[in-house]
Amino acid sequence: MDKMSPANRDEITVLSVAGILGYGFPVESFKNAVDGGVDCIACDAGSTDPGPAYLGMGKSFTTRAAVKRDLKLMIEAGVERRVPVLVGSAGGSGARPHVEWNLDIVDEIARELGRRLRVAVIWADIDKATVKKALAQGRVRPLGPVPQLTEEAIDATTHIVAQMGVEPFIKALEGEPDVVIAGRSYDPSMFAVMGIMRGYEKGVAMHMGKILECGAIAAVPGSGSDCLVGRLGPDYFIVEPPNPKRRCTTVSVAGHTLYEKSDPYRLPGPGGMIDLTESRFEQISERAVKVTGSKYVPSPVKTLKLEGARKVGYRTVSIAGTRDPIMIRQIDSIIEAVKEETRTKLTSVAPEDYTIIVHVYGKNGVMGSLEPVKETASHELGIVIEAIARTQDEADAVCGFARSTMLHYGYEGRKATAGNLAFLYSPSDLRGGEVYEFSMNHLLEVDDLGAPFPIEFREMG
Repeated sequence: MDKMSPANRDEITVLSVAGILGYGFPVESFKNAVDGGVDCIACDAGSTDPGPAYLGMGKSFTTRAAVKRDLKLMIEAGVERRVPVLVGSAGGSGARPHVEWNLDIVDEIARELGRRLRVAVIWADIDKATVKKALAQGRVRPLGPVPQLTEEAIDATTHIVAQMGVEPFIKALEGEPDVVIAGRSYDPSMFAVMGIMRGYEKGVAMHMGKILECGAIAAVPGSGSDCLVGRLGPDYFIVEPPNPKRRCTTVSVAGHTLYEKSDPYRLPGPGGMIDLTESRFEQISERAVKVTGSKYVPSPVKTLKLEGARKVGYRTVSIAGTRDPIMIRQIDSIIEAVKEETRTKLTSVAPEDYTIIVHVYGKNGVMGSLEPVKETASHELGIVIEAIARTQDEADAVCGFARSTMLHYGYEGRKATAGNLAFLYSPSDLRGGEVYEFSMNHLLEVDDLGAPFPIEFREMG
């Protein structure tokens, strides 16, 4: 493979292996990066993108086998080159069960490699009493269009985490670990920390972290399952993919700067924001982009983002399709009639104790009421009947009644009576299990950005 552009002695080289730990990356791309010399190997392991269930249940949304594969390559290279391996938002959501799950994998890898590893563990869990106390003191406020937090919502939440910035990572690295496994983390933190420790411009380091956190998505062609290398100087950074099939351009890097952000110039995070109003993007080679001018502006009040999820019931779904043009033309009225029959005829479950949601793919299944195309032109529709109730048995009953009602509903102009739906599976109703919703998306005021995140060191292997 082509070699990476050489780094100079003032640069800190950070390897981001992929968009999410467990998404995989080409071994050749990884080796090309580490053979060029790196100061740390890092990966963001989590996100709220998959929804609240994984935080609520304490389970990972990536598989153990996939995470182990990626992490073993990272640890083996890190130990061989004596550079730290940093993982943020371990286990996907970064609560205690996710972190413990990830630590078990690290221990297994250490034993297989025959290595003794010094592992720094950073916990991101915030106990309910702490949140209640802060709420009573007026130190908790909504982040975005969400309700004010209440004690009832706190009590119903299964796991509460705060997004950590670089401060806990700095303390962990001061203990000279081989591996850092951190709970819920602000995405750029693990990529920016070494440069900030060295005293480089924090805004530039955090901006680099913002680009690196999704792996090669900032390259062309983009991919979350490939590596990206960042080289941080005192007042600039350079990003370049180690895979010669990809390249970074000013458009791809500037475009990724806007990724998942509501403001194109100000990116808020723990304790402050990255100010991009003076950022400049320069193409310095066919495959590398240099960025300068990014600043970090501390907030007058230090805050951390709180995330939490609570269980709201159980789900059962039925997946079916129709290609009857007569039914397709009337699908909205048919759905409302099915819901009404369920409300009036199903007596075993009170209407206030369940919700029926019908997703119609081919019409507005993706955007719902926001779909701008109002006339259905599809020759067939995919229909997902979803029932959410207090118990799994109640969800089964509601979904089953709605499904059978729609299957045999006598809509106007119907030609046949054998059944209106073609089911994808048998049995037709699938238990979805527990249903969660986000109960916290709030800001917590703190005096010390590092204090809420205890650190411990473990010997593994």
